[in-house]
Amino acid sequence: MSAEHVVDARGTRCPVPVVLAARAAAPLSPGEVLVLLADDPVAVTDVPAWAWLRGHTVTAREEEGWTRYTVVVGVAEARST
Repeated sequence: MSAEHVVDARGTRCPVPVVLAARAAAPLSPGEVLVLLADDPVAVTDVPAWAWLRGHTVTAREEEGWTRYTVVVGVAEARST
């Protein structure tokens, strides 16, 4: 199992958390894990939507004032709109 790739986007606002997550996820292989730390309230909807569109799975865990998103890259079927 490979190490988690952590992106700390706390202190940034939409669309930066998703942009940083997308950049970090692009070179990863299916099954690799990206952890995004974000405190932007809009990320609660943006991160899962981005993950769904890209075929990633995501879980979120709220911490004190921020959220930890765990994204497993490319394990779900990508959706197109």
